[in-house]
Amino acid sequence: MAPRDVVETLTGFARTLRAAGVGADPERVQAMIGAVGHLDVLDARDVYWAGRLTMCADPADLPRYDRCFAAYFSGDTATVRRTAPPPVTVVRHAATPGTAGDDRPGDVSVATASEIEVLRLRDVARLSPAERAEVHRLLALLDDVTAQRRSRRFTARHRGRLDAHRTVRSILRRGGEISGLHYRAHRTRPRRVVLIVDVSGSMSPYADVLLRFAHAAVRSAPRSTEVFSAGTRLTRVTRELRHREPDAAMTAVSAAIPDWSGGTRLGEELKEFLDRFGQRGMARGAIVVIASDGWERGDTTLLGHQMERLHRLAHRVVWSNPHKAQPGYEPLTGGMLAALPYVDDFVAGHSLAALEELAGVIGNA
Repeated sequence: MAPRDVVETLTGFARTLRAAGVGADPERVQAMIGAVGHLDVLDARDVYWAGRLTMCADPADLPRYDRCFAAYFSGDTATVRRTAPPPVTVVRHAATPGTAGDDRPGDVSVATASEIEVLRLRDVARLSPAERAEVHRLLALLDDVTAQRRSRRFTARHRGRLDAHRTVRSILRRGGEISGLHYRAHRTRPRRVVLIVDVSGSMSPYADVLLRFAHAAVRSAPRSTEVFSAGTRLTRVTRELRHREPDAAMTAVSAAIPDWSGGTRLGEELKEFLDRFGQRGMARGAIVVIASDGWERGDTTLLGHQMERLHRLAHRVVWSNPHKAQPGYEPLTGGMLAALPYVDDFVAGHSLAALEELAGVIGNA
């Protein structure tokens, strides 16, 4: 690798940080390049700390930096040789649409904003391996797949409902002088989000990306998010998805799910979910997201009955169908016809942009 690749790689990393909201200005980028030049750049820990100490200016930057570092410096590594300045182990960061299949070793490319925008809109089932890897890295940057609900408790605010008690106490402390009005508003608390991802054979082009979206949701709100896979059996995979590294989490999920690319019995599995978890409180007042194409091989009457039960328990039921964005699509499968009367939001889930929209639906529910 040529020495200039080190600068290009770190500059691309800085762009990733800025996209995630970290203020990685040119001065900080120059500081990181200088720091890396004095460290063992073949040691990932040295590169990590060189960037963390130079790029982060606020405590809020630290989790973003960790996610960006894991997403950017993962994947295929290029062969490096020691020159002056010292080389660094780098990754193939981005794939250019249309040429992404040309995955030559040692070729480092950086996606531009327009290339990323094109990639965001593409169907993940039609991506090359390099493009899919780039979508995985962008999904790892999602950090706001959360929902809030209003608490009964109040907190002081600058506007909202007049807080008569505080206002009167303030007036009494000042001997009757009115210095101002006090206001209060309801506090907010995290609302539980439950994701059920169909991993049957018809969903195999999308299941991996949808589970990575679920990983982003678990990472955003680990205490209030639950994830299940559904195929021929129901499998709870929340614990596996709590691993910080996306690839490690997906490896754990793959080992935990025994029915990848099998059939679909959504009705039976939804009944098992409601009997074992939902009725006891997991689904009560929650936002339940079902990611499936609705190809039900079981009894659709049973699916409709369970969807009706779920709709009574949940705060909101969201169905994400990757085929919804296809031209001329109509929800005519037996599973979709049985489920749709009890679905509050019917959305797509075929692309990065569609998954970002799904995150917005969850956040605004």
